[in-house]
Amino acid sequence: MRFALLVVVWCVLLLLCWPLAVLVAVLFPLLWLLALPFRLAYALTEAAFALIRALLFLPARVLGLRRRP
Repeated sequence: MRFALLVVVWCVLLLLCWPLAVLVAVLFPLLWLLALPFRLAYALTEAAFALIRALLFLPARVLGLRRRP
């Protein structure tokens, strides 16, 4: 869905201002590559917090305690 929207927006930009559309087509992959380490760091941080949360709640799960709805 997001990819289709990006393609439509890019096509509109191509019709309105083709030099800017070409610049976006060139810079978008570079920006995606620059953002990749930050996305990886975010995923690793989320995984670390999930592990800590699981370890903290392990005694309660072993004792059979449940959250109230």
